[in-house]
Amino acid sequence: MHGCGQFAIVKRCVERSTGSSFAAKFIKKRQSMASSRGVRREDIEREVSILQQVQHQNIVTLHDVYENRTDVVLILELVSGGELFDFLAQKESLSEEEATQFIKQILEGVNYLHARKIAHFDLKPENIMLLDKNVPLPRIKLIDFGLAHKIEAGVEFKNIFGTPEFVAPEIVNYEPLGLEADMWSIGVITYILLSGASPFLGETKQDTLDNITAVNYEFDEEFFCHTSDLAKEFIRQLLEKDKQKRLTIREALNHPWIKSNENKEESKSQEPKKRERRQLKTKRLREYTIKSHSSMPPNNTYVNFERFAQVVEDIEHMESAFVDLAAVHDTLQDDIDSMVSIYNDKEAWYKEESEGVRHELSQIRYEFRKVEAMKKSLQEDMSVFSLSLDSISSQYQERQKNFDALRSELSSELKWVQEVVGSFPIETGGGGGYPNCNFSNVLNNDVNEALKELLSRSCGGELLSGINLDLSETGQQR
Repeated sequence: MHGCGQFAIVKRCVERSTGSSFAAKFIKKRQSMASSRGVRREDIEREVSILQQVQHQNIVTLHDVYENRTDVVLILELVSGGELFDFLAQKESLSEEEATQFIKQILEGVNYLHARKIAHFDLKPENIMLLDKNVPLPRIKLIDFGLAHKIEAGVEFKNIFGTPEFVAPEIVNYEPLGLEADMWSIGVITYILLSGASPFLGETKQDTLDNITAVNYEFDEEFFCHTSDLAKEFIRQLLEKDKQKRLTIREALNHPWIKSNENKEESKSQEPKKRERRQLKTKRLREYTIKSHSSMPPNNTYVNFERFAQVVEDIEHMESAFVDLAAVHDTLQDDIDSMVSIYNDKEAWYKEESEGVRHELSQIRYEFRKVEAMKKSLQEDMSVFSLSLDSISSQYQERQKNFDALRSELSSELKWVQEVVGSFPIETGGGGGYPNCNFSNVLNNDVNEALKELLSRSCGGELLSGINLDLSETGQQR
């Protein structure tokens, strides 16, 4: 086994058809969304996608990918030279010229990535390997692209990841990230490479993070007494909190410290005291690497950084939601105040209208009661009138019956009288009668008068004229 991480193991493997050796990186897949064990599939796919896009002499090469039920296996170029710091710590001495040769290789690999807008986000000594340490100038290989991301223009990217000792302030502060974070890590690596001391490492992880956010470091004379001012300037310009002022990868490659040492070789004739001091420097680097391997967990990253990043992101979303909610609350309060004012105005208007309507309703009720009383009185009068009308109608019918009976009786009597009168002989001439006198006429007149008087006493005189007419006509006929 060549190495292991939180969810990955690297083993050496051999291709049977060619006998070539490769490194097989077994990445444990996360089996469910709720699980915290293993790596999410999208993160594995992102690492594979980035490795497929890069092909550079200072970056590990991806040859193939396999997958089984539990793991995704990346078949990578075998980098067997070990870590850069382990190699340098074993040397008796180290000059700035040698240091810049390795730093320049790191810069060239990062330059290739940054030219393609790819940020590594986990540059640290454990991820800077040597292809073969048994050559005069070993070739550096950048490995482990598990945290690498492609930075897209206009897309804000935030996360909490990396190794606390090497992360940039913007990562600790959960600010938008970019290619600048890698440059900070290169500054920390250069500081350690030249001094054997870590610029921000504290007693606890929180102390380390506090030192990073405060950019709390210094060039201790004990560690940097033989370091050039150009080297310190190079480190200082990389460990710049303001991302806009931090060196870019192109500026770092063109920095005088890198350029001035490109063609220089370390002088062979050195004073014993000077050589001893350089040995002390490599000794401190050796002590650092031993301490790093023994006291820090494999792939010294934040434990459960994905969860922590998600929590931080959720908190940021909640804060944003609270701000929006506060704004909505203020707007809603204004709307409520306006509605209350409108309600009060309407309520006053309704009260005024209600008083008027109540007064009118009272008048209507009063008038209605008057009409009801008049209706009741009228109904009583109509009832009395109806009774009176029934009584009059009854009396009228009774009188009508009496009248009909009397008329019938009178008609019979009249006929009888007429018959009696008609039975008398009429004498003419100078007999014993009255001269110039018609008896029939006289009799008829007497009968008529008697009948009129009788009728006027019983039924009134309305029918007398008719009776009189009848009698007269009858007398004339006779």
